Amino acid sequence: MSAALMKVADWQLQRSAPHFDDDWTFGVLYTGFMAIPESVAGKRYIEAMRSMGQTLHWQMGPDLLDANDMTIGQTYLALYESYKDPAMMQSVKDRAAFTMRQTESQERPLWWWCDALFMAPAAFAEISRITGDQRYLDYMDTQWSVTSSHLYETRHRLFFRDARFLTRKEANGEPVFWSRGNGWVLAGLAKVLQNMPKDYPSRPKYVAQFQEMAASLAKLQRPNGLWTAGLLDPTSYPADETSGTGLITFGLAYGINSGILSKEEYEPHVALAWRGLVSHIFVDGRLGSVQKVADAPGHLKPTSSYVYGVGAFLLAGSEIYSMAQQ
Repeated sequence: MSAALMKVADWQLQRSAPHFDDDWTFGVLYTGFMAIPESVAGKRYIEAMRSMGQTLHWQMGPDLLDANDMTIGQTYLALYESYKDPAMMQSVKDRAAFTMRQTESQERPLWWWCDALFMAPAAFAEISRITGDQRYLDYMDTQWSVTSSHLYETRHRLFFRDARFLTRKEANGEPVFWSRGNGWVLAGLAKVLQNMPKDYPSRPKYVAQFQEMAASLAKLQRPNGLWTAGLLDPTSYPADETSGTGLITFGLAYGINSGILSKEEYEPHVALAWRGLVSHIFVDGRLGSVQKVADAPGHLKPTSSYVYGVGAFLLAGSEIYSMAQQ
């Protein structure tokens, strides 16, 4: 497992480091690098992330109200916890404070697409934990509830990508539920729960949603361990897809490690998913079968590789590695 993590991480780091920026696609990759345990590769990846932050002067994406442009903040906060340099987290605090002041009168939800639930809420929850200021967590809780009330479908216990998909159907007549979109949410739930106090009043709501989604997604896993891009219409999207699978696998593994999910019930799903993910690593370390940037299920090539897909893979592998150490 550690060999697979380093093989993929090293391949991506070598090719991406000269191009690091504050875009969400890289932000997801950075979370993967930060998740790799030091027992796997020492401080190699965390040092690479510190160098990245220094190069970017600890700045975030340019759109002050776009959840995607908060993604990199998760890495800055994790680095702060290692090095205790206030400069590492100042831009994240400033962005969160600005968001909390400016969005009360918006006509549509701040986080109007389900991907946003991975990108921004974890940063709010982590700032709250680090600073001890519950206002960040309370704000996140309010906004999560608004998004969930719009996009969470209680019959299938899955998220629509955004409001455009509430009435859309797949070719087989089923609702359109995107695997990566739901992976974003399950992984986002895991990251929020990692930072949320056990006695926080709304925590049971997050645990229940996490358990509901995990149960629904486990039933949709294919025999080869992966999930297809369109969860309810695998015939239309027969190709393996690794970014959604990586995010879902990370979430399931976290659920086991935290005691939220039954190890007996879910460990076989995680083991099967990991075997499926590893089968898509090329000899040189490239991770394939990643759907390109999108907002819905789509087709892909076995050779397609994108940095956010690698981030999802590293999150999954690191959480599974931790599970194996318990």
